[in-house]
Amino acid sequence: MKVKECMCNDVCCIKPETKIQEVAKLMSENHIGCIPVCDNNNSVCGIITDRDILLRCVACDKDTKQTPVSDIMTTNVCTCKEDDDMTNAQSKMGQNQVRRLPVCDDKNRVVGILTLGNLAQNDGTIGKQQVCTTFENICNCEENKNAE
Repeated sequence: MKVKECMCNDVCCIKPETKIQEVAKLMSENHIGCIPVCDNNNSVCGIITDRDILLRCVACDKDTKQTPVSDIMTTNVCTCKEDDDMTNAQSKMGQNQVRRLPVCDDKNRVVGILTLGNLAQNDGTIGKQQVCTTFENICNCEENKNAE
């Protein structure tokens, strides 16, 4: 199975100068917890999660109306390509312990996002055991399994 068969095509993107309050509203309105940050060419330059907003902005007493997303976003973004095999994408998610992967085309432009929810929705095609293994790797549950 290819990533493009599993990913969410309807993805919101923001610019680095977007203020945190605007990002939080966008997340709330769209019921999402993560938004890729893109440059003027729609290439990924960062990613912001609801957790980033809480820990890197609210907990640090930053002004959400004034602080740009570039101040708190993650810049070393793990991505995948739309034509990648799902096995490779799941390996990336597990190795990097990320719950969401922006999906890019050949010019590094965001065309979708692959989430844990997408994996769960497609577990019949991907394979339940493979999806469970990916979840364990992301959560680093393997240590707990070995302790039992």
